[in-house]
Amino acid sequence: MLRITELKLPLDHPGDALRAAILARLGIDDSQLQGFTIFRRAWDARKRHAVSLIYTLDIDVRNEAEVVRRLGPDKHVCKTPDTSYHFVTHAPARPTKRPLVIGAGPCGIFAMLILAEMGFRPILLERGKVVRERTKDTWGLWRRSVLDPTSNVQFGEGGAGTFSDGKLYSGIKDPKHLGRKVLHEFVTAGAPEEILFVAKPHIGTFRLVTMVESMRAKIEALGGEYRFGSKVTDFDIHVTADGSRSIQGVTLESGEQLSSDCVVMALGHSARDTFEMLHARGVYLEAKPFSIGVRIEHPQSLIDACRFGANAGNKILGAADYKLVHHAKNGRSVYSFCMCPGGTVVAAASELGGVVTNGMSQYSRAERNANAGIVVGITPDDYPGDPLAGMHFQRHWERRAFEAGGSDYFAPAQLVGDFLANRPSTALGTVVPSYKPGVRPTDMNLCLPEFATTAMREALAAFDKDIAGYSMRDAVLTGVETRTSSPIRIKRGADLQSLNTRGLYPAGEGAGYAGGILSAAVDGIRVAEAAALVLVAAAK
Repeated sequence: MLRITELKLPLDHPGDALRAAILARLGIDDSQLQGFTIFRRAWDARKRHAVSLIYTLDIDVRNEAEVVRRLGPDKHVCKTPDTSYHFVTHAPARPTKRPLVIGAGPCGIFAMLILAEMGFRPILLERGKVVRERTKDTWGLWRRSVLDPTSNVQFGEGGAGTFSDGKLYSGIKDPKHLGRKVLHEFVTAGAPEEILFVAKPHIGTFRLVTMVESMRAKIEALGGEYRFGSKVTDFDIHVTADGSRSIQGVTLESGEQLSSDCVVMALGHSARDTFEMLHARGVYLEAKPFSIGVRIEHPQSLIDACRFGANAGNKILGAADYKLVHHAKNGRSVYSFCMCPGGTVVAAASELGGVVTNGMSQYSRAERNANAGIVVGITPDDYPGDPLAGMHFQRHWERRAFEAGGSDYFAPAQLVGDFLANRPSTALGTVVPSYKPGVRPTDMNLCLPEFATTAMREALAAFDKDIAGYSMRDAVLTGVETRTSSPIRIKRGADLQSLNTRGLYPAGEGAGYAGGILSAAVDGIRVAEAAALVLVAAAK
């Protein structure tokens, strides 16, 4: 098989144009082309009046060697790489202690899947509920202002990514093509096949729910075990005379103790009580940078028109997205985060007395508003203290937002026009905010640090130069966005084990090693492989 990259065609090209372009690119006739598949399809809308599609294709041709020889050193034609998944090992015949995986988000699910496929019969421990019950609890907050601290947008089967846009793209380095394993498993579980080739694949919440259930059934059929309502409250860590530390097992909130010398910590970024427990038990962790800000909503039609011009509404292009960044005069970077075309702003709190926002879209991306986080980078210098100081910093502003919103999980909101003029909002305009339970017009100065609001005002004006109308008066800011990433990193070594506790494998977003569904899932695979190799070596 040969791979062709950067094959460009007009957006509205006829169906047979792709085959003709392949023949022309390789200099072959139709009889030599045995077949082709689309590996990737992206679009280039830098010229709105002439949007083009850019293909990466895998081609089956007769006399492949002769074609390669004739084309010579062409960087856009090469042998198709092997992107299939290869197991690094399999469980030994001699039984080993069952590995434990903490957390049922994408990282935990894929760590479970790989360990189960290799025959290790892992056990998953999740404080929350199965995804269907968790969905009902989440709607309880959105519809009735009732928050369940153990079952919400952050906690439960599927993780925080279940209530999101379901984006499946990432900028991580992936030399082993583990992302392809993730996408193939998602398709097997019910995702649309297009996620295998579109440049920016997404799934949406409704499909994610059924996919998570399907993957659970597969893992259980392979010998894996799920335990919901099983919050880990303590670790059994053995310390030798020379100070070496190793994991021996965990204690659950029920008092039950589980013995294991292999624990994958696939925590989400909101497992604050577990972070506190890890710190108390001496597991090495450190504060890390993250970001804080708001959600901004515009009419999706405005974004479509600015990005696609007359091509707005094209089925292939779908709802337009954007990615913006501005370096403010006060030294802060402001950027768009987790942009959700045709979606909604959702209540994502996990603690009583706090307001947190996030963005969500369905697969159709058909809602009237576009939303994105507009967030400001912060570092441990902004919250000096122990490794948990960033967590306390988040909590402080979440509680301020709760107070500004009226203390019933309504969120504080402000019109962009008022925000830029530095005056409180007293009413909303033409853009209807999508956040549920609802919003209350107020002043974002009440629930964000001054350096953040200053940088955001400057950035909004700059963003308007890129997307005309971005700083429109009636666009809505809803706050606060604090859970952009984990405020801590649980340090690990080259073997992916905790820097100071053998057998403990920090993984995914909560440990500071991922930033989205795909990267978290890939990290889950990497950690499962590393753990499996150690388990096999120990059994010899």
